[in-house]
Amino acid sequence: MDIKVLGTGCANCKATIALIDQVAQAKGVTVTLEKIEELRDIMRYGIMSTPGVVINGKVVHAGGVPSRDKIEQWFTANA
Repeated sequence: MDIKVLGTGCANCKATIALIDQVAQAKGVTVTLEKIEELRDIMRYGIMSTPGVVINGKVVHAGGVPSRDKIEQWFTANA
């Protein structure tokens, strides 16, 4: 599963990456986790608030740290 976290490096962006990594490890899901920090690259996805999360090329979240439950749902839906 290819996951990109979009954000300029704020605390929420870092927390989002850490939480996604924790849930993936707990669920035994193999993920490729990438951080996109360049503003022009973030804008290509059309999100206006960060952090944003893109899974397999599709924006699934924008603005604020996603909940653990929401992340678990992504892994279930994209398994």
